[in-house]
Amino acid sequence: MATTAAELIHQSLADPEAFWAGQARRIHWQRPFDRVCDTSNPPFVQWFPGGLTNLCHNAVDRHAATHPERAALVWVSTEVDQERTWTTSQLLQEVTTMAAALQALGVRQGDRVLLYMPMIPEAAFAMLACARLGAIHSVVFGGFASASLAARIDDARPTVIVSADAGSRGGKVIAYKPLLDEAIELATHKPAHVVIVDRGLAPAAMSRGQACTRVTRRRACPARGWTPCTPATRSTPRARRASPRACSATPPAMPSRWPRRSR
Repeated sequence: MATTAAELIHQSLADPEAFWAGQARRIHWQRPFDRVCDTSNPPFVQWFPGGLTNLCHNAVDRHAATHPERAALVWVSTEVDQERTWTTSQLLQEVTTMAAALQALGVRQGDRVLLYMPMIPEAAFAMLACARLGAIHSVVFGGFASASLAARIDDARPTVIVSADAGSRGGKVIAYKPLLDEAIELATHKPAHVVIVDRGLAPAAMSRGQACTRVTRRRACPARGWTPCTPATRSTPRARRASPRACSATPPAMPSRWPRRSR
């Protein structure tokens, strides 16, 4: 068994099929996959065809079941001078609460949910909640101008938009709700619902005729019972297919630098 990064890289290049099969066995599958990578229809490839799993279950549920008190999420913000930690069991509760709220607003498997948020824990809760329901989350850079946000709303055509009252950057509060309201006015597509995380940083007036739900950190929406994970296959409908990519031994590299975002 490989014990160093160099050995892992060598294994992935020497026998990618065996390497990724071994990596895939480290997560939970509701139904095992038939093969690792199907390249029978080039230039298209299928990873783990036949398999059935849920990424939220793998990221949260299985860890909460075995290590409920282990730290899962640590949030540190120098902008608002706060630091908070969620255990795996606490994270599971937050995610199922968010999933229940989205489900109550009509979000179903294959729907899109647009996230226009600062870097706050609720953004992570919302992403995991979408994965739990089999929905697709589309992240828009927090603080984007209304016209840019409107273009992304029309592109994703979300059922629900999740945002916040404001973010903070360099000590300056950036109100999100006015930007969001203007973007919805400019967009051709109108979301069925808007969810606002009220951080208490800026007034977030509810617009007339807008189906808007306000969520505070002091009183989160109660979960309507347990929200189970929705398993998905690689053929589950998606908003848009990615550009064809050849079957490679290693996943694409991540950018070395990320743009600053408001917190």
